[in-house]
This record gives sequence, C-alpha cells and structure tokens, in this order.
Amino acid sequence: MALFDYILEPPSYGWKDEQGNLVKPTQKQILKEFLSRVNIFKTRKNWMTFTSWVQLLLLLPFLILFFTAYFNWWYVVAGFVYSMILMGTHGTIWYHRYCTHNAYTFKNKFWRFITQHLVIKTVFEEIYVVSHHVHHAKSDEPGDPYNASAGFLYCFLADANHQPINRNLSEEDYNRVVGLMKHTGVKPNTYRQYQKWGSIDNPVRVLTSWALNWTFWFLLLYCIGEYLIGGHGLSLTTAIFGSAFVWTAGVRTFNYEGHGKGKDKRREGIDHNMKDMSINQIWPGYVAGEWHNNHHLFPASARSGFLPYQLDLAYVYVRVLHAIGGVATYRDAKRQFMEQYHRPYIEQKKGATLKAEPELGSH
Repeated sequence: MALFDYILEPPSYGWKDEQGNLVKPTQKQILKEFLSRVNIFKTRKNWMTFTSWVQLLLLLPFLILFFTAYFNWWYVVAGFVYSMILMGTHGTIWYHRYCTHNAYTFKNKFWRFITQHLVIKTVFEEIYVVSHHVHHAKSDEPGDPYNASAGFLYCFLADANHQPINRNLSEEDYNRVVGLMKHTGVKPNTYRQYQKWGSIDNPVRVLTSWALNWTFWFLLLYCIGEYLIGGHGLSLTTAIFGSAFVWTAGVRTFNYEGHGKGKDKRREGIDHNMKDMSINQIWPGYVAGEWHNNHHLFPASARSGFLPYQLDLAYVYVRVLHAIGGVATYRDAKRQFMEQYHRPYIEQKKGATLKAEPELGSH
C-alpha cells in the first residue's frame, strides 16, 4: 500500500466497507470515537488530541468574560477582524501553504519563527500537516480525514478522530512521515520517543511553545489596551482571545463547507477542478485567501486567488515578505491557471455564442 493509505490512525469504524465504499458512521459512533481519542487515561498517546481540545476550551472563558464584564462594540469589531481575517489568513499562510505544501521558502529561521507566531497559537502543526497531505491524495474518497460526504460531525471532530498519525508505523515509515514536516521547524521525536508518545512532536516542546505564545500575546494585548488605548487592557485581551475561540471552533467546519457539504456545488466557469468537490467561496476567499477549488488545482502555489476579483491576502503577505527579504522563493501558478483553464473556458463560451448567433438570426 502507498504511505497515505495507512499514515493516519484509522478510526474504530474504519474508512471504508468491504465493498470499498465510504463508511458513514452514526453521530453516536463519532462521539464515542471522539471521547476515546481524547481520553489520556486510556493511553498517553492521546496527549495531542486531548491538549488540542483543552486549548480550545481554555479560550471560552475569555469570550464569556468579554460579553459579561468587558463588552464594547468597538472590541467586537476588533475581535471580528482578528479572528476572521488575521487568524484566517495566518492559517492559510502558515499551516496550509507553507507547512503542508511548501509553496514558498523563508530566507532564514527568523522569518519562519515570526510567521509561525503571528497570531495566538491554537492549531498544532502535526495534526494539520500530515492529515492534509492525505486529504489531497484522497480528496472526497474513503480515507479523506474530513470527507464532507460523511457529514458535519465527521468533519468537525476530525482533528481527534481522523487526523492523528498512525501510532504503529515502522521506523522506515515514521522517518518518511517526519520528512513531510522537516521544513516546518518542528523538532521530531526519535523513533523510540514516537513509540512512547504516538506523535512526531514532543509534549514538552508543544506545551512550552503554546505557553510562551499565549503569554506573549496576552501581555502585548494587555499593554496595548491598558497604556496605548487607555485603561482597556482586559477588554482588549478578552475580546481577542475570545475571538480566537470563535475562529478555532469555526475552522473545524471549513472542509465540510469547502467541499459542498457532501454535495456537488461546483459552478461552471468558477470551479475548474473536477477531480473532487472542492468549491471556490467568496467569504473564505476574501478573509483568508482560501479559494479552495483553485487551491486543489495548484496546491503548491503560494497564490490561489487567480482572477481579478479573487483577493488573496495570504499571497499579499508572501509578496510583502519577499519584497523585504523575508521570503526567498515562492511559486505562483496564475499563468498556468489562465492558460490551462480560464482562457480555454472563455474561448469555449465565445465559440458557443458565435455558433448560436446564425441560428438565432434565422428565426
């Protein structure tokens, strides 16, 4: 079997049935799997999925505090911009285009570190990257860790149920998986450590990085609110950390929406990739540079907003960093997209119109 056939830990209900069809578990099965996967008393190898959801829940008190004690409409706007645009775009810049697809390269580790920690950290690289490679290899097929055809809950809880790496890899296969992340800066466990923890990254490094990131952003936001805005330290911090909860919960729904909720919602002239059910959507496109159908056509491109109306803030960031020397190289598939898909479509439409004109004139 190919590595992507077994690189992820299979759920108890499996990926496909005996006939090779997608298994669509019941909500009860999905919830039971979730509780099993976050149970650190069952096995310490559940530490990463457990920590991922603890991290999300720790953001909720900030949101509650903001609405009950520090509510201010201006900070609602600030939280909206921070979560939807800054965190959304950062997810595309860092986890999607760099960590997974290596669509651009940094000049040095400094710029990589800055980009990694541009916002409050709420996603672990390992959970995102390895599974996203599988998503592209098996998009909308059995084995896709967030297959929209299996339903909303299947996708929403995928980070625990379907995205962790297989805990029984051989040393050779483990090293191949590590190779997928070698450019991200994640220092991998040895094979012996992997056998102990069931992960590429080590809990000490992950927890330390998480704590330092949150401490830095809390102190910075508090100082900005307290001393630059004037006595609004906790208002600003609760608004921004609370908005991080909204984004972190919401991003778990993206692939369900981005693949048509399991239905074929592709549109002629807008969605040119016909190999899966990914679609281009205005909202994730504008706030995060995530033109998903375009991305599935050219996953290694640092730009996925190819047409004039397709704003791509993630690509803007890459270009700015390239201009100031932070990014060394990047890939841009716009020319290929225009030549292979957009222009042929326009020519086809023109040809169909010209062919129809004499017929219309004869009546």
